[in-house]
Amino acid sequence: MYIVTAEEMYKIDRETMNTTGLDGKILMENAGREASREIGKRISKEDKAVILIGSGNNGGDGFVIARVLTGAGYPVKVIQVAADEKITGDAAYHKEVYRQFGGHLEHYHEEAAGAILREADVIIDTMLGIGVRGELRGDILTVTRQVNEQDAYVISVDVPSGLPAEEGTPVFQAIKADATIMIGAIKQSAVCQHTSSYYGEWVLADIGFPEKLLQTHTKKRLWTTSSFQESFPKRKVNSHKGNYGRGLIIGGSEPMPGAVLMATRAALRTGTGVLTTASVKNVISLIAGNSPEAMYISTSEANGCIAGIDNIELSRFDAVAVGVGLGRNEETTKGIFPSLFQFEGPIIIDADGLYHLKAYLENVKSRQAPVVLTPHPGEFAALLDIAVSDLLMEPFRYCREFATYFNCYLVLKGKHTIITDPEGNQTVESSGNPGLAKGGSGDVLAGMILAMIMQSKSIFTGINNACFLHGKSADLLVQEKHSEQDLLAGDVIEGIPKAIRTFS
Repeated sequence: MYIVTAEEMYKIDRETMNTTGLDGKILMENAGREASREIGKRISKEDKAVILIGSGNNGGDGFVIARVLTGAGYPVKVIQVAADEKITGDAAYHKEVYRQFGGHLEHYHEEAAGAILREADVIIDTMLGIGVRGELRGDILTVTRQVNEQDAYVISVDVPSGLPAEEGTPVFQAIKADATIMIGAIKQSAVCQHTSSYYGEWVLADIGFPEKLLQTHTKKRLWTTSSFQESFPKRKVNSHKGNYGRGLIIGGSEPMPGAVLMATRAALRTGTGVLTTASVKNVISLIAGNSPEAMYISTSEANGCIAGIDNIELSRFDAVAVGVGLGRNEETTKGIFPSLFQFEGPIIIDADGLYHLKAYLENVKSRQAPVVLTPHPGEFAALLDIAVSDLLMEPFRYCREFATYFNCYLVLKGKHTIITDPEGNQTVESSGNPGLAKGGSGDVLAGMILAMIMQSKSIFTGINNACFLHGKSADLLVQEKHSEQDLLAGDVIEGIPKAIRTFS
């Protein structure tokens, strides 16, 4: 599933017609029929349904939907929320087809439409598409407010009317849909924090855009179950522990011993071949009995925190994860990072490691071996020296610019986790639930990423699959035995085997 901006969608639509010979009227017919099929899954013939139709291609889809639903026996009322002269091109063609099939429509009048909407069980919104610019005005603004005041089930087609298709628009008025049927590709605003709630649940309708054109015009994808199943590493019969990575986790401090324990257990549970955890002596004495499968190295320390790793021969390891429970002592920064950047394998930097990293960002940029950064929005905003609100307004742009400039992999954690590689390719992983909003969830993910990148054919694939497993483990646990309130990070570790068995 590909994720697009409005501009990217226009290019895909135009080139599909130019290169394949598919007429715009056919694409509109496909869109309307696919949308009708999805609508039919969500409503019954006893429901009073109202279709709101605007100008442009979205309105054209609405006329096809009106014809298909009417022909299938659904009692629908159609309200055109645009002047007749605004209905042009392919939309005008499908309006005429709808009328030739005996379809009836009413033009929008505020009072009359208000009465119809108040009686509706279902409202189908096909007023505005992806080309919205600026704030709504006139009848569209009035009917948007009317719809949002109703108790009816609202289904939007492609995007909720008034909502921008992409990130970066701070002020807008839009339909608040219960469900959205997106056409052809996922719109970027569906996976941005400040706009995603307007979509409600969403589904993607395939209308025939060639895969090659989608790949050409967007570098953004959704990481799906199919993506995971196609790329999850399978173990060979004649293999040994060295085939699955020799990993090192550096972290923990006397105030925070649990973080490095959770990362350790998660890395082991996700399939690391050989794992070593480096921490201060007191932390190791606390955690070793809870994870005897790992090996342990004591580091030098200051005030209960790691002060140096010079005693560790980093070349023995395939990948290193650093930061969980590390603390923010100045001695830790000086004692870890100069040595760490001499390591020639992949480095994952999480949690307090990101705090220490700020002084070493240029080292990331010049490094030949991969660096994976795994911030939550607050940590990433701190690295950028911007407000969290500004970051969340344009997360794709900030992630892409940072990852390409600093030549790193970036995992911006959240409900819609955005994973970016050094070339600017981006994926979104949307599994998981609010039960993950707990201390320790990120520590678990860091350990899982360490394990998966050592087992996968590419760093990017490994990161994506770790994020997928993390979210799916939480989802299965909430479905079967936990609530979102009581789910703990440690539970997610124990849920990893079920997630692997279910989805691989």
